[in-house]
Amino acid sequence: MRIFVHVPSQTLDLLADSGALLRRYVCSTSKFGIGFEPGSNRTPTGRFRIAEKIGDGAKPGIIFKSRVATRKIGCDDDETDHVQTRILWLDGLDKKNANTKSRYIYIHGTNAESRLGIPASHGCVRMGNQDIIELFDAVSVGMKVTISDPL
Repeated sequence: MRIFVHVPSQTLDLLADSGALLRRYVCSTSKFGIGFEPGSNRTPTGRFRIAEKIGDGAKPGIIFKSRVATRKIGCDDDETDHVQTRILWLDGLDKKNANTKSRYIYIHGTNAESRLGIPASHGCVRMGNQDIIELFDAVSVGMKVTISDPL
């Protein structure tokens, strides 16, 4: 299996090795666009792998700080870009995105579920909390991820 994030449509596909679509999810990439610069809050594109899975068994909606679960649950009317529920930490495989892991770029759950489907994140790929649980349970460390360049 592999993951394909399509930036123009703000969707994340879970694909079989054959390329067949197993599941399509709505997601949200960066409201600042795509890019690779540290501190830019932009979503990098290219080829990645899942470097770490964090949050197995955590309560849906739980907020993570520095990849550690807090006791707080995020809510949609909070403007903070919370990392919630589960984390798939990405590692870039291309020269241009090699700094992805050190930029803390994740696929993660969000408190801003009403803003899924539009670019709204601060660089990560946001998903609905139930969707990230389903995806997290289906994928493994080392799985390939592609984030499309919209051009």
